[in-house]
Amino acid sequence: MSSSMPLSTKIAHVTAIEAGAEKALVKPDAHLDNALSSTAKHGMPPIQVSALQGQFLAIQARLIGAKTVLELGALGGYSTICLAKTGAKVTSIEIDPKHRDVASENLRVAGIEPDIILGDARSVLPELVREGRVFDMVFIDADWGQHADYFDWAVKLTRRNGCIFIDNVVQELITCHGGSVGEGTLIERVGAATNVTATLVPKITGKEGVVDNAFIDGFLLATVN
Repeated sequence: MSSSMPLSTKIAHVTAIEAGAEKALVKPDAHLDNALSSTAKHGMPPIQVSALQGQFLAIQARLIGAKTVLELGALGGYSTICLAKTGAKVTSIEIDPKHRDVASENLRVAGIEPDIILGDARSVLPELVREGRVFDMVFIDADWGQHADYFDWAVKLTRRNGCIFIDNVVQELITCHGGSVGEGTLIERVGAATNVTATLVPKITGKEGVVDNAFIDGFLLATVN
């Protein structure tokens, strides 16, 4: 791609490629469609992972042979269904009773028995550690500003060679830390940890090629050594 191409045109290409890839790579799934429509019907924010990202999570779970997954933030259960359809048992932590109820309903429609703990992850995670719970994979999709603390607990709850996936990391750094990756940020915390190997994958999504509508974000993926 020519470097002289306007940024708005590049974003338009990214948007078109992403839409085309979703159409080509993501097979229709009535249960996921139901989760989306149910989430909207109940007036909940449309902030679930995209179809491509949901498929990425499922692939990641399959790659490590995940049998147990801990999810922080259930919303309407979209990502929960993506992960559970790999055969993994998904335990979710959800602070909002309405979200818990809607997610539970959507999971049952998909033939999945809900395992959703209602509560603040800051209280639930230490309790899971005390109980000796260990998971193959931890997916964090909640509470910008708490990522670094959630990461510390996730490491304690993830088996060796298991993985931790934290969504919206770039947005959290921009929104909560002014774009810094220094002291107190997730990047600083992960970089100082000696028992994990991690990477950051930034991404940009556009809307109709308009620069002002470009959404910049990214996720962090880590394995426990």
